Amino acid sequence: MWWEEKTMRTFRCRLRQQPGVLGRLLSAIGAAGGDIGEIRVLRQGTTHVERDIVVFALGPEAMAKLIAAAGSVPDVELLEVRDDVLEMHQGGKIAIRSRYKIDSLEVLRRVYTPGVAEVCLQIRDHPRLVRRFTSIRHFVAIVTDGTAVLGLGDIGPQAAMPVMEGKASLMETFCGLSGVPILLDTKDVGDIVDTVAAIAPTFSAIQLEDISAPRCFDIEARLQDRVDIPVLHDDQHGTATVVVAALINAAKAARKPLHDRRIGVVGLGAAGMAIGKMLMFTTGRPVLGADLSSEALRRFEGYGGTASDLEEIMAACDVVVTVTGAAGLVKPAMIRPGQIILSLSNPVPEIDPAAALKAGAAFAADGKAVNNVLGFPGIFRGAVDAAVARITEDMLLAASRAIADAAPAGEIVPSPLDRGLHRSVARAVARVALEKGLNRDDLTGYFD
Repeated sequence: MWWEEKTMRTFRCRLRQQPGVLGRLLSAIGAAGGDIGEIRVLRQGTTHVERDIVVFALGPEAMAKLIAAAGSVPDVELLEVRDDVLEMHQGGKIAIRSRYKIDSLEVLRRVYTPGVAEVCLQIRDHPRLVRRFTSIRHFVAIVTDGTAVLGLGDIGPQAAMPVMEGKASLMETFCGLSGVPILLDTKDVGDIVDTVAAIAPTFSAIQLEDISAPRCFDIEARLQDRVDIPVLHDDQHGTATVVVAALINAAKAARKPLHDRRIGVVGLGAAGMAIGKMLMFTTGRPVLGADLSSEALRRFEGYGGTASDLEEIMAACDVVVTVTGAAGLVKPAMIRPGQIILSLSNPVPEIDPAAALKAGAAFAADGKAVNNVLGFPGIFRGAVDAAVARITEDMLLAASRAIADAAPAGEIVPSPLDRGLHRSVARAVARVALEKGLNRDDLTGYFD
């Protein structure tokens, strides 16, 4: 679900070493509608200097204009336009490597035959030892059929692989779990459930990713009934967890607690449905929901929500969360003074936060600020460490509160690069499991 609206390129330029040349180049890029990022000096001589300039534009066509503008500046030679994102993805972003250097027969015999046979017999006789003696204890399956990838829609499982690799990279970096992408070449609900259930013994948890609604609801529920490890559809519950965290802080900043506010959710797909459900669990009050699908509205009412429409929600609710995928759906004239607006559709939100604030909103944010990367690594770490069979609403709410508590003063959410955040979320999730007796086995990891 992490999709930047802007196209990024690196301009490698050779500039004459004279005052004002760099300024003219940057001005030309800005006048053509570009934003400037990092500027690095590569080589500096007596007459020329080579620089890498990171440039952002609103799409490929706008980037072409920036390239033309940069190439037309006197005393500037545009040497190369580099796509750093594509370069970073060459060869993939993840790999499985041995934890041990196998450089002698002694090590080989311990890692493999004949020594490994004794470990196999120990696990056969005492199945719970599998978490102690194998990598299952830190393996998480990241499963997709590629039907709802970012804001791109149904692009197929292989085209979804860069997202799955990204999830795995974040999971390993922030909490030490080994995410294993699983690409499924089927859209059949029964086939997906059967396949994932069959491979489940390899893993300590299953993360469902980028699977379209309403199929995702059925897949998650049926799969969780089949396996005794946590199953979490991140587009639903990871997003909902972070949204609740953001709203806790936004409501606090506006000096009125979240449970005293009337809340509406516009768009009841995977994310919107889960957001509405979690907000009802958090506040104990019904949430208004709007969607073009009558089936989605019936499902929402079945969870305790109230069917509504965009006009009523904008007119009656103190807090509005939009996840429709419809850019520009919310007009500035619809905003009431003091509202909290989260427009989370990517790549373009239902209303730009700046426009919402100008129209009178007390707080506004989009999907780039409120992103599930703040939640899923720690949620899975805590669930895996606690050896739970499922992730409960209590555990997710604990994660929301941990995220909210980690936000710096003046911010509604913390930085995703804050390693302490992910440790705090993991501890909060595992602690709830421990207190409620949800763990199936001795705790490991954070509670060793």
